[in-house]
Amino acid sequence: MATGDAWRFPDSCRGTEKASREDARDMSGEAAMMVTTVTAPEASHDGEQLAGRGCWTRGEHGVDGPQEARKQWKKFLYCEPHKRIKEVLEEELYIKRDECHIKNPPTGDVSSDDAVCTFMERGGKISREIMDLSVCTREKLTSVRDCKTGSSGIPVKLVTNLFGLDLPQDWQLYQYHVTYTPNFESRRMRIALLYSHRELSNKAKAFDGVILFLSQKLEEKVTELSSETQRGETVKMTITLTRVLPASSPLCIQVFSIIFRKILKKLSMYQIGRNFYKPSEPVIIPQHNLSLWPGFTISVSQFESRLLFSADVSYKVLRNETVLEFMTGLCRQTGMSGFTETCEKQLVGLIVLTRYNNKTYRIDDIDWSVKPTHTFQKRDATEITYVDYYKQQYDITVSDLNQPMLVSLLKSKRNDNAEPRMAYLVPELCFLTGLTSRVTTDFQLMKAVAEEMRLSPLGRQQRLARLADDIQRNKDARFELETWGLHFGCQMSLTGRVVPSEKILMQDHICQPASATDWSKDIRTWKILSTQSLNKWLMICSDRAENVTESFLSCLRRVGSSMGFNVDHPKIIKVQETPAAFLSAIQKHLDPGVQLVMCILPSNQQSYYYDPIKKYLSCDCPVPSQCVLVRTLNKQGMMMAVATKIAMQMTCKLGGELWAVEIPLKSLMVVGIDVCKDSFNKGMVVVGFVASINTRITRWFSRCILQKTTTDVADCLKVFMTGALNKWYKHNHGLPARVIVYRDGVGDGQLKTLVEYEVPQLLSSVTEASSNTSSKLSVIVVRKKCMPRFFTEVNRTLQNPPLGTVVDSEATRPECYDFYLISQAACRGTVNPTYYNVIYDDNGLKPDHMQRLTFKLCHLYYNWPGLISIPAPCQYAHKLTFLVAQSIHKEPSLELANSLFYL
Repeated sequence: MATGDAWRFPDSCRGTEKASREDARDMSGEAAMMVTTVTAPEASHDGEQLAGRGCWTRGEHGVDGPQEARKQWKKFLYCEPHKRIKEVLEEELYIKRDECHIKNPPTGDVSSDDAVCTFMERGGKISREIMDLSVCTREKLTSVRDCKTGSSGIPVKLVTNLFGLDLPQDWQLYQYHVTYTPNFESRRMRIALLYSHRELSNKAKAFDGVILFLSQKLEEKVTELSSETQRGETVKMTITLTRVLPASSPLCIQVFSIIFRKILKKLSMYQIGRNFYKPSEPVIIPQHNLSLWPGFTISVSQFESRLLFSADVSYKVLRNETVLEFMTGLCRQTGMSGFTETCEKQLVGLIVLTRYNNKTYRIDDIDWSVKPTHTFQKRDATEITYVDYYKQQYDITVSDLNQPMLVSLLKSKRNDNAEPRMAYLVPELCFLTGLTSRVTTDFQLMKAVAEEMRLSPLGRQQRLARLADDIQRNKDARFELETWGLHFGCQMSLTGRVVPSEKILMQDHICQPASATDWSKDIRTWKILSTQSLNKWLMICSDRAENVTESFLSCLRRVGSSMGFNVDHPKIIKVQETPAAFLSAIQKHLDPGVQLVMCILPSNQQSYYYDPIKKYLSCDCPVPSQCVLVRTLNKQGMMMAVATKIAMQMTCKLGGELWAVEIPLKSLMVVGIDVCKDSFNKGMVVVGFVASINTRITRWFSRCILQKTTTDVADCLKVFMTGALNKWYKHNHGLPARVIVYRDGVGDGQLKTLVEYEVPQLLSSVTEASSNTSSKLSVIVVRKKCMPRFFTEVNRTLQNPPLGTVVDSEATRPECYDFYLISQAACRGTVNPTYYNVIYDDNGLKPDHMQRLTFKLCHLYYNWPGLISIPAPCQYAHKLTFLVAQSIHKEPSLELANSLFYL
């Protein structure tokens, strides 16, 4: 980190910070736009998302600069270019004349095969979600090639958040490649030169500087245009037809997405990240100094039989606190001693929003040597201070002239391999976004936020209807759609199915829970399947927690007895309320016969108490452990519920089985895989692998590893799968007939990598496990976050669909074997369906059976006596990776692999 003189707070800043903040807040989005010459211009044309930002190289400061390590970076102040290309032309280019020449077209037909690959080869950029659309897995699955829909269950009529998009029957998109002679890199100039020609002025078009898309075909396959700039330079542009694309092409989908992003901007929305928000309609939560910007996340995609537009309500959480105010408060709390280190620790990695242009940036560093009074150099070689720039450009007065500057590394949108560029931001003009982990523990604050953000199905539908109405009524939006030949249709309804509810199998009882969302009362009433008595264990607590500990222990033993879990009295060790005292007591009293260690922690400061204890007992001296907060035990009227939950966790950590559901497939292994980025080392990811090792799917084998990678793709699955198959063989004296893998944690654009890299690893281990008949393998990608939402109409209002609702038609994709499943209930708000995509399948199960099995597995997560949103092995893998990524940061001991020690 760059360091410099200690940051001083002038007395004047304390009274003027608020005034400056109000100046920034009052600036409208239009005022944030600007026109200026740039060092590396990347032009935009009226909302097309193929554009970048202008930048200026900052000049010398005349003071000690950043550290030597940072000198390799260029320094930039980034601002949004003006949306009107005509003004850019007037300032930069001043086109004097243009001519149009037609060249004889080449022979040969234009093919649409491999359009995505060719597009990327020619310099185009495909968004990650669009890349997944080009992966066709269903054509290789013979069992569902003709039909992938099920038929069992009760039909239910559903309303969706999908809207029809109609195109003319013979609609096509024409892709052209544009070259410039002489060649130059400025995308802004490329777009300006091309758009100035009358041949393209009346056509619907999208251009990113290299690839041009038109809805109407030019007269010839090769067209030459030329222009002369004010400098007298003649630039020749050659436009060559390369592809004719059908409406279902992934490239067309990307163009449609660009069109709708442009339309939302015409509705006075601003794009932040991938979503669009309305700063003009904020929801204020004054008691917590928060603002919520309402908005939408949108997408366009080809579904089973037609093109559909999907939208969902989204909120941007903003703190009405600038970074400068945060730093000021932190300085008062900590003093100047160690302030810079503390400040960097708390701010680096956070996302801020600059309201003068409604852009978000990630804080990557704080440069204490750079001040707002320092200068940067513009393209015309003139220098200007940051203070003067903001005053001239936005009429914003920067009050604190001694504040350091925030540094954000901006990666090129056009080239993933390009080195990042540095943007300098003024803390006084940056507003913090999101909620910190400390803030999320504030129950009242989270309740206030949830009341605004958790919309009921009816409330969500009303927002969607308003958006659709705005699109259809807005003159500019209608014109944009008509220019491209698009017609915005009605909201779509479809028919889903509700699969039967499941019975819960206990030791000597089969129960049908009164509520499928919670059967904790049944757990206390009936004995669990199997358990191991807890005879020798340690309980470590402080002197102040002695009374509540005795009360809890009595309740725990009573609850355990009713469950069939025998809990003997532990060895109680009283220590001082320090992390070192807890760890020292564990090391001193832990001997080979101890089955479990319980720690009653006085504080929820995870890094001080929880992390060292878990790391020691999971890696250095592997023993199952249970940590409980004193404040949890002090909750009035909650002791029985808390004791029940902890008894369930302790049983699982000792290798017990709580309940089961009926599994018709008798020789089935299910596997869950998840990945999580390590919080300590950003270059590492944790890969978790959890597999069932018995036919009832109640016992589990868990492994994880830390690997260096730039993507969330696992390269250790063959080793894990081989180990799981060996465990299965040891318990069952044979290999499983079927293996079904649920892969969670898959990001946009990773589907092809999974098919080509992860599936072969799994298939290889299954094939090599036996020289005779190998196990049949299926691999299913699980996504908890998906665009479609479903509502059911009851008594003239909308409600969440029933548990067990399956959607496998109309809202699914034709190239995939996929379905949606609702396996959780939402007490408040709108339920999220989970999306399942079968990318490999040797088992050949009927769609009904695959969907029903997935629903059954959502009942088997032992950390919650009820249904969850994803299959149990996925959730187990998530818990394992989260523990390692947040607390342990190393691979747990294999001695714990046969128990759910991470619950």
